[in-house]
Amino acid sequence: MAKSPKATTSRRPTRKPRARSAAVPPSADIEDLAPSGVLAGPTSAAPALRSGLLRWYDAHRRDLPWRFPAAPGREGREKRAYAVWVSEVMLQQTRVPVVIDYYSRWMARWPTVETLAAATQEEVNEMWAGLGYYRRARFLLEGAKQIAEKGEFPSTASTLRQVRGIGDYTAGAIASIAFNEVTPLVDGNVVRVISRLFAIADNPKESSTVKRFWELAGQLVDPSRPGDFNQAMMELGATLCSKTKPDCSQCPVSSHCQALVLSHENPLIGVTDYPRVVPKAKPRSDFAAVCVVQIEQGLEQEMAAGKCNFFLLIKRPEEGLLAGLWEFPSVLVDECKTDPLNRRKEMDRYLKRLVDIDVEQKSNLVLREDVGQHVHVFSHIRLTMHVELMVLKIKGDMGQVCNKGRDSTKLKLVDESSIDSMGLTSGIRKVYNMVKAFKEKKLSEQTQMPTKKRNRRQKQ
Repeated sequence: MAKSPKATTSRRPTRKPRARSAAVPPSADIEDLAPSGVLAGPTSAAPALRSGLLRWYDAHRRDLPWRFPAAPGREGREKRAYAVWVSEVMLQQTRVPVVIDYYSRWMARWPTVETLAAATQEEVNEMWAGLGYYRRARFLLEGAKQIAEKGEFPSTASTLRQVRGIGDYTAGAIASIAFNEVTPLVDGNVVRVISRLFAIADNPKESSTVKRFWELAGQLVDPSRPGDFNQAMMELGATLCSKTKPDCSQCPVSSHCQALVLSHENPLIGVTDYPRVVPKAKPRSDFAAVCVVQIEQGLEQEMAAGKCNFFLLIKRPEEGLLAGLWEFPSVLVDECKTDPLNRRKEMDRYLKRLVDIDVEQKSNLVLREDVGQHVHVFSHIRLTMHVELMVLKIKGDMGQVCNKGRDSTKLKLVDESSIDSMGLTSGIRKVYNMVKAFKEKKLSEQTQMPTKKRNRRQKQ
């Protein structure tokens, strides 16, 4: 029986990219993995892809400060390795224009792994401030100390992985770029390029898929120029083969791209369907009471800024979120207890326990006011900070404030000029700027107050 025209025209093509990719054996050779009609021959396809990509990279690669030829000899290669290491760690989840400035300042201060090894964690954190993911900075320092102690920079991917904080990706980058080892690397850009070359629609976060990307990258890497090839793959993913607007017409390997072939065959399939977009887990919501404790010494009850103002900073635990970094007194509170009364009760208990400050009895409370809220989003946490300013007048030696704490090494008083130049996290810096703006507004209101009214208030 003939089909009705209506039934024929209403049917939409079925999109089945997963079936194609699932049929490819995960351990097959690179040429065997080539989808039909893309990598044309078992012996010529991979070399053609390599040469095309490298020609493009030689002509179009960006001029970046960490891309420089290594000087002859072991020392030159180790200097190159250190530069690659620092830049690749900084580039994780950070845009290149931002990293360039950080990298330049970092290398000017610590030009070798030995000079970095002599730094303190606090110095490193200050230099890193604003890049986020401070654990990476801690691992850089710990890894540098480990390398300096051994007296030699590891030169293979396997030995590099033994260094604190260096994983498969960074090890592959250093070994191939600095020491010319024929070893792959896989980052987000490489995942995007490979998933499109082979139309891999599997979940890119699953371990089996990640393993497959590494196998493919290992079979693709150019044996004569492994470092340049790996950089070319990353460069392609960062520029032409972008997430949402790939420039396939300018791509040097578009003739090898199975995703592009499928997009031509089926209007419901696009190159940007690869790799599959995996929805991010919704970050949990946390709430914190943050108290900027300003301590005055010998000042009147005015909001005028001066060199006699100090701020209390608390060092976070050495493990966990923002480990070892300095912040204003902060305590997590339940969402149902974010009102001013409950927040202040929690903060008072915290200050009493931590630094033995009793707001009502031992200190002269000059001012305590709510400043506002700041929402800071981490990768897995949405933190709402309820910020207040507390101004105290402490009689006697201010150093006793910290010495009374249970662990005075985790407390310090910092003056205004120092805190302006400190490497605070972006969230804490935002809190401090909120308080500065609040104080300036308060001071402006006081100076604009009529003289008689101001004098009357001062007499009270």
